[in-house]
Amino acid sequence: MSLRKIIGLIILTIIALSACHKDLGDYEINMPAAPEVSNLDSVYTAVVGDSLIIKPTIKNTKGDDIELQWRISVMTGNDVKFIGPALRIIFGLEAQRYEARLTVYNKTNGMKYFHDFFVDGGTEFGSGTAVLSLENGTTQFSFIKTDGEVQARLYQAMQGKDLPKDPMNLFLMKNTTTGGTLLGYWIITKGGGIRLNANTMQEDPKYPNTIADNFFAAPDKLEVGQLKQHPQGILAGVISNALTYGTTNTWDQSPTYGMFSAAEGEYQLAPSFIMNFNQNQGTYFIGFERNLKQFVRLNVYNGPTYFGTQYDSESTAIFDPKNVGMDLIHMEQLNSSDCFAYCKSGEGKIYELSFNVKFTGPFTFSPLRKRLFIRQELITEKTKWQGAKNGIIYLSSGSKVYRYNPINEDVRELLTDFGGGEVTMIRLSENEETIMVGVAGSIYYLDISTGKLGTFIKKIEGIPGAPIDVAVR
Repeated sequence: MSLRKIIGLIILTIIALSACHKDLGDYEINMPAAPEVSNLDSVYTAVVGDSLIIKPTIKNTKGDDIELQWRISVMTGNDVKFIGPALRIIFGLEAQRYEARLTVYNKTNGMKYFHDFFVDGGTEFGSGTAVLSLENGTTQFSFIKTDGEVQARLYQAMQGKDLPKDPMNLFLMKNTTTGGTLLGYWIITKGGGIRLNANTMQEDPKYPNTIADNFFAAPDKLEVGQLKQHPQGILAGVISNALTYGTTNTWDQSPTYGMFSAAEGEYQLAPSFIMNFNQNQGTYFIGFERNLKQFVRLNVYNGPTYFGTQYDSESTAIFDPKNVGMDLIHMEQLNSSDCFAYCKSGEGKIYELSFNVKFTGPFTFSPLRKRLFIRQELITEKTKWQGAKNGIIYLSSGSKVYRYNPINEDVRELLTDFGGGEVTMIRLSENEETIMVGVAGSIYYLDISTGKLGTFIKKIEGIPGAPIDVAVR
């Protein structure tokens, strides 16, 4: 290449570089003014079940279309998201710290501005009383704080939907054989039920959250007769006329712990039953075959097992347990041995049958007494029952609650007046010195300790509808 060409290339390169340098210097970048955000803290404390409200002030956005986007990050991926000028939610996450972000979205120019903060979740559900009630046909789940404040319609507020119809029971599940491991709440209804996390009162995605999903193989038509809480933190009872029992053959934190299987066989159980548990000897049941009108035996051998009338009976002179000839109303076991069954004859008369059962080999049924119940008029389809370990039975009838002693047939009305309202719930406290009585809108606490006949202690008002059951934590 000639010298002239080389000099020409050098000149062209210098001109090009000069042009680029001048062009860069001519650009003017006009960035839109960033919105000014105030009244937004770095950390917020939220209490499970209460409202979490964050309302920042946004300035420097005159004329722009501004949208505030909120997100609370959850490790499971089920982030809490909300759009609005203020974050307004019922906080229902676990009691722990969460990363959160406010995104200020200028929809006019497409710009987004991010502001991070934290939410510390606490819980006010650590102690108090959960309440299941029926309000104008709608099942309600509420919570009474230790100071007496009622957080009404909690499930409805947190989930945005209603619970299943026909509420029956409320259980706070604990595995007492491992020191009281807390396994959540079960809300039981006639057609199923819902499980809730005890700290958040939310459905927990890592567990089956309905009665139907809690079956290994659910029946075609699911109808709950009666369920009881087993000491190992599972449910056991009568569903679709069969004995249904939750498995304990795994760790109690496993998603399959407590899942149901049913005892196979040709039988139809009445809803009421007796469950006897001994940690060393297992779980045994006395059921009642509603079609054959006979007491039947059921055990748990690596699962629920139906034995029917495969048991010994010491005598049939008092009554024949294999041929009762009446319909069962209710069964109650008052301690480890004394059992009672209330049955209605074809003539409509109510009989009290008392018996003992030797649950461990050989299984022996011992009839003790058969007699007409002394106060026939008290027992109706709406009667609520509670048997105490001291041998006393409490039962409701209309607007009253009675104390019944089967030994001497002494029946006494409790002293507290409920204002004429129908009693829809009775529940003994854990120490059996207090009885809780539910009447529409209220729960009464009565003293039934030694020498007391239901004297008034306190009254909690504000319950939505008629109380059905309670669970104390």
